[in-house]
Amino acid sequence: MVLIKMKEIAEAYLGRPCTNSVITVPAYFNDAQRQATKDAGSIAGLNVQRIINEPTAAAIAYGLDKKVKEEKNILIFDLGGGTFDVSLLAIEDGIFEVKATNGHTHLGGEDFDNKLVNFCIKEFKKQSKHDISGNMRALRRLRTQCEKAKRTLSAAHQATIECETLHEGTDFTLTLSRAKFEELCQGDFLKCMPPVESVINDSGVAKSKIDEIVLVGGSTRIPKIQQMLSDFLGGRALNKTINPDEAVAYGAAVQAAILNGSQSKTVKSMLLLDVAPLSMGIETTGGVMSIVVPRNTTIPTEKTQIFTTEFDNMTKDDVNIYEGERGMVRDCHLIGKFVLNDI
Repeated sequence: MVLIKMKEIAEAYLGRPCTNSVITVPAYFNDAQRQATKDAGSIAGLNVQRIINEPTAAAIAYGLDKKVKEEKNILIFDLGGGTFDVSLLAIEDGIFEVKATNGHTHLGGEDFDNKLVNFCIKEFKKQSKHDISGNMRALRRLRTQCEKAKRTLSAAHQATIECETLHEGTDFTLTLSRAKFEELCQGDFLKCMPPVESVINDSGVAKSKIDEIVLVGGSTRIPKIQQMLSDFLGGRALNKTINPDEAVAYGAAVQAAILNGSQSKTVKSMLLLDVAPLSMGIETTGGVMSIVVPRNTTIPTEKTQIFTTEFDNMTKDDVNIYEGERGMVRDCHLIGKFVLNDI
């Protein structure tokens, strides 16, 4: 439904039908999630030419905007409404090379809203003895006010959550301080740091060698998150020059221009080298995950590895391919399978 709406917006603006598209996904999406996004595009009547990673798209927006000539290491910190991604890229004269990527497919602004809503439900129960956790309409109104308060707290030190006649004629008013909001969401905020650490370790780029830290996604406006990220990287200043809400769409549009054979000299010489976000491997004896392509390998790639059959004189073998970081295949995602015959 979202994609159909986007298609309609584009068609209304351009005044002609649009079918070809480039769709962005969180970098940490697995194969099934990417495939589902592609299918959603087809259902919406779009011909999906390419699925690209959101931090990579944001880096394109940053790189083209800044006309980066000498090599720069850019850390993209992308925290949106529902997903979280961190990517480290090296940008030099139109070449965008992703060094490492990591993230969380279920972490974002919505989680912060949920924390506020749950807090307000408890407060309302204290004030009025009414429990609204089963009243969908009241919850919807409360959530809208909580989200508004969350946004206000990015600029102000306190915000008021007000709902008239929230339940059976009882009003609800609550003054929320920024400190209280940070306390409620502290657990979720802390989840943002381990992926940053993984990316720095996986990429082999020292913290001091990161030239820019670019913020993308609406939730990066939260002061506490900015402060935690800056402290983690040794008190560095964060780059807020690109529009956090539009950067990803901008990058996707540039990618679409390249696929369309645009002759503009800025995009013609552009090269995008992305990575596989998750390790891929095959199942070996005992349900062990044997990694063939490690995570953060630049794609496209091909890898060769020699495996032996489990028993003597086997003439066929089932090969199951998985992706994930765990040692056993039962904890990873199956991508596909094939049979080797006539061995």
